[in-house]
Amino acid sequence: MAGRSESTLKNYGHHLAKLALHFNSLPTGLDPDQVSDYLYLVKQEHPSVSDSFFKFTIYGLRFVYRMEGMKDKRLELPSLKNEKKLPVVLSREETRRILKAPKLLKHRVLLGLLYGCGLRCFEVRNLKIADLDFDRKMLHVRKGKGKKDRYVPLADILIRGLKTYIAAEQPDTWLFNGKPNGRAGGDFDGRYSNRGVQWAVKQAAKEAGIIKGMSVHTLRHTFATHLLEEGLDIISIKDLLGHECIDTTMVYLHVAQCGRLKPFSPLERLYPKK
Repeated sequence: MAGRSESTLKNYGHHLAKLALHFNSLPTGLDPDQVSDYLYLVKQEHPSVSDSFFKFTIYGLRFVYRMEGMKDKRLELPSLKNEKKLPVVLSREETRRILKAPKLLKHRVLLGLLYGCGLRCFEVRNLKIADLDFDRKMLHVRKGKGKKDRYVPLADILIRGLKTYIAAEQPDTWLFNGKPNGRAGGDFDGRYSNRGVQWAVKQAAKEAGIIKGMSVHTLRHTFATHLLEEGLDIISIKDLLGHECIDTTMVYLHVAQCGRLKPFSPLERLYPKK
């Protein structure tokens, strides 16, 4: 619907329902001052509330106003300033440690796909056996962000791991199955759950002794940064990540250690190695 994913629309509805209950009024009937007062009150009463609360409330209102043709009212909403944070990226040594940390082959293959193919969490959960093309050494990522398909290369070491995993686990349709009752990493339709993927990554980071703030997306950031450092051009990386706009990909230029001269600390020159 209007380019929004099902999970995004659910989040909009959840946060707008809270807003409506607070004022006992439809969100479309509120004025900008009421919205600002509500957000201020939430922040005062719940200082630890995440930034996503404000994002989904404001973006949800913008979405509803646009659908209802209320463009003028949409412009009166409070603006949200985006924090320009650089992504957390693992070193090559940290990446090696985290990839071999899981005890289960299933989790090692899962992490290998997240890093080796730069997948988002929902993309790795949506993988089917039919999406693997071992002959061409390619992975078909279907309906990524923005409902766009793309192909990404499969490394030989990952192909060997996938073949071993498939032979041992014999998954049916989904590459990563969970129990259909929603427990033990399962989703309602039999896929591995979002929580299950997150747990696997967090547990692997813990086992590997990674002290950086890790998430599933950290492996995707690391994929892009390592490719850039290895000399792959930014346009190709944009296509592999499935980014709509090159500006989104450009952030990795601020993280990658590449260029005519690799960045260094002045301490290296002040105290040169003998």
